[in-house]
Amino acid sequence: MLPDWQLVIRLLVAAALGSVIGAERERLVWAAGLRTHMLVSVGSCLVMIVSAYGFTEVIGKDVILDPSRVAAQVVSGIGFLGAGSILLRGEVVRGLTTAASLWTVAAIGLAVGAGLYIEAVAATVVILIILAGIKPLEEKYQRRHNSHEIRFKAEHGQMSVDALNRTLGYRARRITRYVSIPSEDPAFDDIAISVTRLSAADIANIVSELEMLPGIREISRSQM
Repeated sequence: MLPDWQLVIRLLVAAALGSVIGAERERLVWAAGLRTHMLVSVGSCLVMIVSAYGFTEVIGKDVILDPSRVAAQVVSGIGFLGAGSILLRGEVVRGLTTAASLWTVAAIGLAVGAGLYIEAVAATVVILIILAGIKPLEEKYQRRHNSHEIRFKAEHGQMSVDALNRTLGYRARRITRYVSIPSEDPAFDDIAISVTRLSAADIANIVSELEMLPGIREISRSQM
């Protein structure tokens, strides 16, 4: 068995690495922040230490133990914390990334508890790159999937789904909703269309093309 001071160092290293990941989540004001990630990392490290060295006195005395079994329960047991960080807001699920970070921090703690310092530090760096470095790319990609609503007035009977398809071309496949109702002026209809997975440039082009059609006026757009 290793000296006690080495095991204490492992606990401290696990706390430090967990705090690095937790600080990134704390910056975004998530419930599972700095302290939660540190506790998960230290707890997992302690479980690994107990699993590896806690039964040395009984192993070999007519007792057969699998040291990996205790550590293996961390992988499934940490799930309840991850589930607690996942929230459903309307139709949007939030907290999946934080739940995943808790799960990976548990793995980092296990690695430190097993003495795999280099692997634990490398995993921490990779996780930070994923959480902070790739986030701008993810947000740029998600913006292309936002829904936009375009509203305009059209002369009664001037606009239809077929006419809109001819105007928009391939972009008509991105239409998810088309609503036409009579306006206060009986000569015009209020048209509202929803489109998704189009860039801001595509939306601007659609508005420009609609403005060029005869009998179209008062065009507005908004992001949903």
